[in-house]
Formats: sequence, structure tokens, C-alpha cells
Amino acid sequence: MNAERPIFEDPDPEAEAASLARARAEIAAGKGVPHEEVAKWLRTWGTPEEGPPPREWFE
Repeated sequence: MNAERPIFEDPDPEAEAASLARARAEIAAGKGVPHEEVAKWLRTWGTPEEGPPPREWFE
């Protein structure tokens, strides 16, 4: 039996470093969403108050 190789088997250190650098730059620029805001929204999942994430999170 010849199993297919998983697509994430070979890590790409350069891509991972670039992704981490972009994330850190966004956080430094104030583009993150505070944990409590995300947690509050997640607590609405499965309830009548459930809705999409706030648009400003994507700006």
C-alpha cells in the first residue's frame, strides 16, 4: 500500500518566518483584535444572538 504524502509534511522555514514577520507587523500596527472581543463573539455561537464577526475586524 502506497499512502499519499501529507501536504504539510515538509515545513518551509522561509515561508513560516515571512508569515510570522507579517503577523508581528500587523500587531505592532494595532491591527489585532483583543482576545476578550473575540471570546465574547464566540460565546454567541449556537445561540439566537449568533452573527458574523464585526466588519471592523477585517479592516
